[in-house]
Parts: sequence; C-alpha cells; structure tokens
Amino acid sequence: MTKKAVALLSGGMDSIVAAAMVAQDGYEIYALTISYGQRHAREIECSKLLAKWLEVRKHEIIELPIAKLLKSALTDPVADVASDAEMIGRKIPSTYVPARNTMLLSIALAWAESLGADAIIIGANSIDYSGYPDCRPEFIEAFQNLMDTATRRGVEGRPIRVLAPLITLSKGDIVHNGMELNVPFEHTWSCYRGGSSPCGECESCRLRKKGFESVGIRDPAEKE
Repeated sequence: MTKKAVALLSGGMDSIVAAAMVAQDGYEIYALTISYGQRHAREIECSKLLAKWLEVRKHEIIELPIAKLLKSALTDPVADVASDAEMIGRKIPSTYVPARNTMLLSIALAWAESLGADAIIIGANSIDYSGYPDCRPEFIEAFQNLMDTATRRGVEGRPIRVLAPLITLSKGDIVHNGMELNVPFEHTWSCYRGGSSPCGECESCRLRKKGFESVGIRDPAEKE
C-alpha cells in the first residue's frame, strides 16, 4: 500500500525540496499551504505551481487569520526586515513568528491523521538558517514526542512520523539536492518583503543567495 505524507508547502525553496525528497522515497504527497498573514504572501501563489509540478494527490490552501495576535516583522507590513549578514543565525531575528512551526505542524498533523497518512513533512533546516528555535533538531524531536502522545495513532502504536530531511543540510546541499530532483526553483519565492523582485537584504534572500553561490550556479528565480 502506498504511503501517504502531508507536506507543509510554503512556496519557498526548502519546503519543495523536502517534499520532493520524500516523494522520491515513494510517498504520495498531500500538500498543505497556510496563509497566516505573512507579508510575503506571494509565496502562496508559488505553492500552487509547485504542487502542480510535484503532482500532489491534493493541495489545500487555508487561511489562518492570526496575524493581529502575532508580534513579528514577518506579519507587520511596515517593519524593517533587512538583516546584517554577519549576525544571521547568531540570534533570533525580528522575523521570528511566535510558535509558527508548532502551529503549522499541528494543523498538518490533524489532516494527516484524518487522511490516514503516515508522515508529515517540514522543510526546516538548522545549518544555514535564520536562528529560529523551531527549526532545530531538538524541536523536531520534541514535536515527534508530542505526536506520539497526543494522537490516536500514537497511542495505538501506529505513530505518524515527522520528516525533516533538510534539518542537517546547508543551503548549498539543499540547492544541490533540488537540482538533482529537477525542482523548479524559478517558481519558488524566499524574500520576506514580497514585491515583484527579491530585496536581497533580508536574511532569507541572503541565505538563498549563499546556497546558490556555494554550488556555483545562478539562482534561476533572479531576473536578468
């Protein structure tokens, strides 16, 4: 019987590479995109193209109207998201969204258990990253423990697994894996400012650029 997995598909490069890697392992993918008021909502449109490319079994886009409850530069349309390249990963930045991955994974978990899925997928990584506490291996392990304790599947001894295939990869490794899987990076969006072209100044833009430069190729999402 084909294994099923619910993938958190943001529209960014990490989430699609993670989903593609798990799909290659034989999982049938159900994609979940969540709009929580992030200022770079352009990535949601990218998720539609990526879900089509990945040939997911189903793609759900849901609204989670909680931006007014959150204190984050990522949900504040006028906040400055520019970053100091030397400080990336050394402290928790202003773009940290309180408990974001906990919320998103919880929704993915609920859908996965309803579907009878075997896993949920997140594109978190902790090597070249912005310093978010919910992108670390310790968080993934803690959430797995929660899943095992708080779900019917877990209590009955058929636990759903949280898969984070990028967790120990560098941005260069992620780009390399994506290229091998023919991931259409030109349809991904990373910039925290949104807009018509990447700002090049936020930590997400800087980390993305580092990833492509480290493997010696040009980011196909960049305009000529």
